[in-house]
Order: sequence, then C-alpha cells, then structure tokens
Amino acid sequence: MARIFLMSFIDRIFKFGSGHQGAQPDIPFGRFSDAYKSEAQQAAFDRALDHFDKEDRLGAYREFFHYLQNDSDEDNITYTEENGEIHFEFWQGSRIIQGIAGPDKVKACSKVAKATDLNVGFLRRLMEANFNLKFSRFALDPENNLCILFDSGAVDASPLKLLHALRELAINADKQDDLLLDEFKSLEPAEKRTYGEIDVAEKEIKYQYIQREIKAAFEILDAGKPDPNQYPGTFAYLLLALAFKLDYLTKPEGFMMDVLEKIHAIYFAKNQLTSQVKVQHIRMEFQKLLDRPKEEFFKEMYRTRSTFGVNPAVTHGSLGTFIEGELANMEWPMQQGYDSLAMAVPQYVVGFTMFHQAPPQPDRELMHLFYQITEAPYFRELGFHIPFIDDKNKLNKSAIVKTINRIVNHHRTGFPKLRINSDHIDFRSDVLFGKSFLLAIKSADLSPANP
Repeated sequence: MARIFLMSFIDRIFKFGSGHQGAQPDIPFGRFSDAYKSEAQQAAFDRALDHFDKEDRLGAYREFFHYLQNDSDEDNITYTEENGEIHFEFWQGSRIIQGIAGPDKVKACSKVAKATDLNVGFLRRLMEANFNLKFSRFALDPENNLCILFDSGAVDASPLKLLHALRELAINADKQDDLLLDEFKSLEPAEKRTYGEIDVAEKEIKYQYIQREIKAAFEILDAGKPDPNQYPGTFAYLLLALAFKLDYLTKPEGFMMDVLEKIHAIYFAKNQLTSQVKVQHIRMEFQKLLDRPKEEFFKEMYRTRSTFGVNPAVTHGSLGTFIEGELANMEWPMQQGYDSLAMAVPQYVVGFTMFHQAPPQPDRELMHLFYQITEAPYFRELGFHIPFIDDKNKLNKSAIVKTINRIVNHHRTGFPKLRINSDHIDFRSDVLFGKSFLLAIKSADLSPANP
C-alpha cells in the first residue's frame, strides 16, 4: 500500500543543529502523494502530449515514463527500449507493474496472487470489482495467477489516458493483494517480495504502540466521563484521531490499513445511523486489531515504494479553513477539564489532513513535527533523537522554535512570505500547544514565489 516519505529533510533538521550527532533512523511515515510534481516532471508531461499529437508515440511514452519518475526515489520506475518498443516496470506499494508500450499497442499487467483452487468467493469478488474499473480488469492467466490488466491500441493511448489507466491498475493491484491473501486461504503470493523487509525490533515497537494506543482510548471511553452516549461527537474525535495517527505513524498494510479506512468510512457515511451507534461500530473495528495475532501484523509490516498517490492536493487556504472550523470543538472539553478529549481535536485535524489530503510541503513538515512533539516517546522508541520534551516531560520551547524556524527557512525560496510567529504558540501544556500551533500554521502566508 502506498505512503508518503518525509524523512530526508527531517533528518537534516536533527542531525545539524539539535546538539545530536549522527543520522536518524531511516523510517518513513505517512501516505505517498504524487499531487505535487516538479517543474521538470510537468515539462516532461507537456512534451509527451506534444509528441503524441505529432504521432511520435515512442517519443511520447519516453517522456511519459520520465514524468512518472519520483524525484525522491527514481527507482520507482525503470524502462528500456528494445526492438522499437519500450519495456517498463514500476512499483506501487508492494506490487510491481510490468508492461510494453510500442507504436501499435500498450499493455500493462500486475500479478496480484496465485490461485491453488478456483474458489467461487474470490472469483465473485473480482467480477464485482471489474464493474467498477474503467480502464483495467481482473483476470486469470494460464498459470492461475490472478492478474489485473490494461491494454489499448496506441492510436488512442494518449499520455493522459495512460496516466488514468495505470493509476487505476496500480492502486487496485496494491490494495487487493494483502486483502485477498488474508481472506482466501486458497490464494498464495504470486511473486516473492524482494523489497521492503524491516527489522523485527521495529515491528515489535509498532505493534506494541498500536496495542497501547487502542487500549488507552478504550479506557477513556469506559471511564464514561463525560458520558459517550450523551457526547458521542467528542468521542468520535478521539477514535478518528487514533485511526489517522496509527495510519501515519505505523504505515500499515493489508488488513490493518483496510480496518482504518473502514473506520473513516463508518463515521462519514451518509446513512441513518446515529453518532452513538457509529462510535460503537468504530470501537468494534478497533477491537479486531486488538484481537489480531501479532504474527499477522508482522506479515503485513514492510516498506513500500510507489508511483501513484490517491490523496488530492489541498491548498493552504483550504487547510486553514478546516483548522479554524474544527478547533472550535476544543472549547467545551477544555473548559470541563477533559484534556485527552480536547487534545483529540488538533490530533484529528493533523491526522485527517495527512490521511486524506496532500497539503503543501511546508504544512506537511510542520504537521510531521506536531506528531514528533506529541508522540515523542514513540519516536524515541524507534531510535529517533527527539529534543522536544525535556527531562521533566515538559515542552522544550527552544528546540521546538529552532526546528520551526529551520522548516520555514528551508522553504523560504518557494514561499518568500512564509513566517511562523512562535510568540503566538502557547507552550504551557500539550492542549494549549496543540491549539496554538495549528492556529500558527493557519496564519502562515504560503503565497508562492511565482504565482
């Protein structure tokens, strides 16, 4: 499954200037996004369109695959030219998509799983999935490999069509592999995974964190102060913030990722269920994670690299409006002394944004910093040097302000009016910090240098 990689700049922040020498752990966080392409990538796509209009299809496809190469990880896609055709392969999460683009046709395929028995259940599932696909389709090859395919004559395989078709194919291949293998025991991996293994120690830390955070949320629910049936919206913030936080910080794949997406869907579904019932349904989904054997979690913990993202770009202005509208819901729990429930609101804002959208890079880095501050013990367990909490478990204002300033200065060229007024950030408590820090982000001016 696909995620976003934020660590290269964050590494530099702490390696230089925090008083700590040495590199930070190479551990990625969050969801991958391709919402913001570089100028070079955009120019490559424009050239691809121009070549296609001139019926230079190979020239168009060369530029198109150049467009798909990530600036941060060019190994996400490789392509070679043989006998007048371009042979390509690219990564999407745990899946490799392979294909051929030539002057007459374009084909792409990804093997999702191998069937040892043609179970009616998964065959029906994939037939139903085919009805929702616009460009690609699930099928079985002669070796009973379950594949997802796309093919088209080159005459109408424009770069724009390929962009939509390959995105659909790749995202569905990546989403279905772990889910189908988990649900249907007659399926086995079609290919041995050759990339992304992580240490057992890291898996253990993430597993313990997942268990600990879910149990802590359940304890707040069970305490009944305030009554969850009387104030379900307040507890919805708590549980949704938890889901989004776990998604960002542990990078789940397969079953757990699907559960967290279901939690999001349960609460935002437009149906007749009351908020009280939705909260109970969300709790039941979390219980599935508590009940899941550790070894099942471990099987689905691995690194990924991706070519396509699913989160849409969101402007800083839209993010600011979202922040302002949601933070008003902190006031009642703050006044009543329910600090955990009050803190859930800014956690929800950050989590929802990182789960569901692709904000501008300065906003992403500041929100990552929010997690490093508010979840400092977890980052330290993973081996990160986190100077934001002192020996008395208080916020370290000096370290936080220095890091904010470094993020701002790093992006000053692209956003010359960017400022964060640290005088407006309240460091007296976690709750006051969470509220004031997001308001400081909201107030920042992200007008680009070349609008």
